[in-house]
Amino acid sequence: MLKGYGMNRAFLLCALLGSLSAGSKAEAAGGAAAAGDTGSPSGELAHRAVVRASLWVGLPTLSRVSHTVNDDCSGLAYLAYRRRGLNLLPERTLPGEGGVAAIYRKARSLGALHQEEPHPGDLVFFRNTYDRNGDGRRNDGLTHIGVVERVDADGTVTFVHRAGGGVKRSKLNLSQPGVRRNEHGRVLNDYLRRPERVVRPRLAGQLCAGFATVDQRWFTTP
Repeated sequence: MLKGYGMNRAFLLCALLGSLSAGSKAEAAGGAAAAGDTGSPSGELAHRAVVRASLWVGLPTLSRVSHTVNDDCSGLAYLAYRRRGLNLLPERTLPGEGGVAAIYRKARSLGALHQEEPHPGDLVFFRNTYDRNGDGRRNDGLTHIGVVERVDADGTVTFVHRAGGGVKRSKLNLSQPGVRRNEHGRVLNDYLRRPERVVRPRLAGQLCAGFATVDQRWFTTP
């Protein structure tokens, strides 16, 4: 068992793992409820995704949750929203297209992308979080995704993502994207890219590429 996991957390995680396994009557009923969702970012669908992602914080690998998805950031987003009839990925991916770019492309086609203050459950996208093409420069396109967990009064966003070392929480603040901590020492932006040759470390607010709301538009079956 992971250090710091209490009995209640372990019980909830076990229950969640059970809900992610092959469908049951409860899952079918949940799918029907989602199809009738109002589409509100604070609705049942988004809440369910936030609860799932939050429970996974601290896991070293997504294999503790599922062996059917990639153990990466797009895999976490996919699992958080996995439900009958809903798929974050488009039907086909393009040559050389990663999971993050594919989800972003689908969100754009659905009109789900936005640059406004997010709501819990929104997807958050980032560019150039690592040197995907190996040239040491910031020209790597869409490379990372997370699930918004909460938004504070000052606009600081806490999001859950699969990164190096496992599933974790990080922060970003688009009103002060280049500020690591405010005058009180509170973290506004976590680092998402380490220094590499000619590239300085970059904060989450500097690399944020926008948000997407997941709602009934994403369902492919009634």
